[in-house]
Formats: sequence, C-alpha cells, structure tokens
Amino acid sequence: MHLKDPRPLDYNFACFKKPAMILTGKEAPVAKRKLAEEKISSTKKLKDNGGEIREINIVEAAKEVHPGRIRVLREGIERKSGPVVYWMSRDQRSRDNWALIYAVERANKTGNSVAIAFNLVDQFLEAQARHFGFMLRGLREVEQKLKVMAIPFFLFQGKPEDNIPNFLERCGASLLVMDFSPLRIGRLWRENVCNRVPDAIAVHEVDAHNIVPVWKASDKLEYSARTIRTKIQKQLPEYLVQFPDVKAPDQKWISEPPADINWDALIDTVVRKGAEVPEIHWCEAGEDAAMEVLLGKKNGFLTTRLKNYSDGRNDPSKPAGLSGLSPYLHYGQISSQRCALEAHGFRKVYPKSVDAFLEEMVIRRELAENFCFYQRHYDSLQGAWEWARRTLMDHASDKREHIYTKEQLEKAQTVDPLWNASQLEMVYHGKMHGFMRMYWAKKILEWTRGPEEALTIAIYLNDKYEIDGRDPNGYVGCMWSICGVHDQGWQERPVFGKIRYMNYAGCKRKFNVDGYIMYVNQLVTNIKNQRPVT
Repeated sequence: MHLKDPRPLDYNFACFKKPAMILTGKEAPVAKRKLAEEKISSTKKLKDNGGEIREINIVEAAKEVHPGRIRVLREGIERKSGPVVYWMSRDQRSRDNWALIYAVERANKTGNSVAIAFNLVDQFLEAQARHFGFMLRGLREVEQKLKVMAIPFFLFQGKPEDNIPNFLERCGASLLVMDFSPLRIGRLWRENVCNRVPDAIAVHEVDAHNIVPVWKASDKLEYSARTIRTKIQKQLPEYLVQFPDVKAPDQKWISEPPADINWDALIDTVVRKGAEVPEIHWCEAGEDAAMEVLLGKKNGFLTTRLKNYSDGRNDPSKPAGLSGLSPYLHYGQISSQRCALEAHGFRKVYPKSVDAFLEEMVIRRELAENFCFYQRHYDSLQGAWEWARRTLMDHASDKREHIYTKEQLEKAQTVDPLWNASQLEMVYHGKMHGFMRMYWAKKILEWTRGPEEALTIAIYLNDKYEIDGRDPNGYVGCMWSICGVHDQGWQERPVFGKIRYMNYAGCKRKFNVDGYIMYVNQLVTNIKNQRPVT
C-alpha cells in the first residue's frame, strides 16, 4: 500500500483579507463556558471497533450553535442595525438547520430581523427536470414553513453574484450567512458573492450539512475511513447534539416584501426544459416526506426496515434493504444529524444495523466531504493517489475485450445483462443500488479507452440520471471504483492494474443476479407504461 500524499490544496477565497477563521474565543457568538454546560457530563469512551460507532450519550439540546461550525469569511464592520440574510443553497430545510438557527440567533442578539434568500440558477452541471423538479417542490414546502415562523423567503433567478449582493444592499443587511459546500461550483458562487458584497457586511459560513464540521473533523486530506474514523468519533460528543427549537425572530421583517412565487408555473417550466430526464414519482420531495421515510409508521426506515439493514444493504435484489434517504440528504431536505440522532435511539434493539447505518451516514459520508474539500481535483485522475495514477497509466493501453462509446453505455447497449440492468435502473428509476454503482463504474473502466475517459463518462451519467447526483458521495464513489481513492492496491491485472477488480461471477456469488435483472426489467416496464405518450 502506498501512502504518498497527493498534495492536498487549500482553498481560501480571494476576497479574504486573511484566511477564513473558525469562531473561537472572543470571536465566538457564545462563550465556551456556556458550551461546556451543554456537553455530556460523563461520556463513554469511543473506540474504533471494526469500523462501528459505539454507544454515545446524546446531549438533551444545544442552546446555541457551536462556534466550531462557523467560519468568518469576512468580518465587516458589524453594523448594529440591518437584517441578517441567510442565503440558503445546500441545506434546503426549515427544521434541524444550523445555518438558519445561527441566522436567527445572531438577529435576536443584535435586535435585527431575518430573511431567507434562495438563488435558482439557469443551469447546474447535468441537472435536468428530475433534479430541478424535486428541489423546487421541496423549496415550496420550505417557504410555507418559514411563513409560519414569520421569516420571509425570497426566490431569485439568475446569477447569485448579481442577485445576492444586490438584495443585501437593498435591504441594508448587516450579516450574510451562507451554507457550506466542498464542491467547486459552490465555492465559486460563494467567492463571487463575497467579492461583490459591500465591505460593511459581515459574511459567515456555517457547515449545517455535516455532523462534525469538515474543517474540524480533520485539517488535511484523509487517506481512508480508517484514518478519519477516530478523529470524527472523538468529536461526536461535542457535535452530535439535539437541535434547539427555532421560533419566530424577535424582530419582524420591515424591508421589501418577498414577491409571490408561482411554484406551479416555475416547476412546469423547469420540467419542460429538462424533459430529457423526467421526474421520478416514487420519492416525494420535501422535509415532511423525508421524515416520513426516516420514521414513518407505514414504511419508515428506522421503524419498519432497519432490522434487515446490516444484511440487506449490499443485496441489489432486495431494494427495500436500503434507507432511501440519499435524495433528501443530497438536497438538504433532511439533516444527517437528525438521522443519526434518531437511529441511535434504536441501537439497543438493532445494534448491528444501527452501527452499520451510522458508519455510512457519519464516517463514510463525511470522508467524502473531506476528500472534496481538500482535493480540488476530486473529479479527475489528478485527484487519485500516486500509486493509482501510475498503475492506471501503465495499463491504459492494455487491450480491451469490448470498447463502448458514451452513447452506447448511456443506452445500456453492452454484452453484460447485469450492467445493462444497473444502467436502466439509474436512467428510469433515478437511483441505482449502491452495490451496483461500484460494479457499474468498474465495468466502464474495463470498456473504455482509458481511465480519464472512463471517469468522465461515469461522472456524466451519474450526474445526469441519479436523483442524488452532483454530490461528494457520487464523485468519491466514481473515484473509488475507477481510481482507487480510499482503497488500497490489489493484485495486478490487465486494464485495472492494481485497482480493485469486480466481475459478473463475483456478483453471482454475492446475490441473486437473475432476480435483480428481473426486478429492474419489471420496474422499467412499469415506468414506461405510466409515462404519457408524446
């Protein structure tokens, strides 16, 4: 195993007068003494037991946002008057949202009002009707829930670097609160907005997406789950706390009122524009639907399906074995912290399944965040470790038994019925089983002219069809399968080199391949029959 560091690259916005700083000491919005009062009085020691998260005592509820979750991107002059604006982007929910909680907290402390702004861009990577429709239906629910809390919701369309700074100036804002994302496009948006925001306005970034904030979990690019697991586990008692209730801000919004949003017309427009990849109907959008998937009495993951998770999650022929939460996590319609808190309550009944679920929800998910945060080449061969790049290039010219074009792969026109089924599941259902994603990507490496082309095609298809595409988990999944990221070197073989190999025979030993293919074929037939004839 080779452990050479691939030179993780630091990101600091050009608009910073000094590097982004985490709130501590005098700069913290709440004193460490108060935080200490919220901590666990006696926490059981966390151990790395074969990759499982063991018993944790959960704090009743935090009263304020942990300062380690916040980064000051610009100090501003801290105006005493002027609204606090939360630019919602990645975490699209009204409950269990640390960024929203922080915005209301700061507004109440300074005697100001709060508003939420969301900027809808015209294009976002490979996003189509499937993705924009799901997102907008969820945001419609967010707007309604914020109305009950007396917090106005502003929806802008176009470039965020134009809309957000202009809105801040019009309403005389004193503080801009932003969501965190490790992805390149999100960083670019935040940098451009930060460059356009008047110097008087402070800009703070809140990691409401991870349980342990990515910059606190580790200060470097981690090699694998093994190297980051203990770092995260040690900090869970401090960050895995219950959420405080968010009430209406003390001060009412008196600036410009939000424009009425014709959600039906807006959704109809994006669905028509992105009709090449239609919406899915098995997964209802919104934070209420997300909580139903997590805890619903009828078919909730924790309440009815958790007991089979540890054994069934790696069996593609048993789709009910998965949690079904990834679309909601991707769009921020549910908090991973809420999922972990609720799952922990079931641990005495289903310890094996809860440990497996928390390993995926916390460790693996936040490992992907770490990779995309510290490795700017998270979606290219340059982002692979040196040993993986070398072995892939050594075998790039190896003879392939089959070579397929991107178009052939997209249409599932290969000799492998198992691979074709996985591709069709993604195209029509919008969600490929997690185990099949590994096999699917590795076969693309085997069937294309080289690793760069394989990675490009895998990411293109994933982002275009997966309802949870354009996500750190998706990029890391492709990089693990094709470039050996977070993995180790294996026995060398043609085409793959030392990258882990998977084949049809291995899948047949692991699960009912024929049953999975039959399931997908029936699924595709049902979806085709439900679609209107054009």
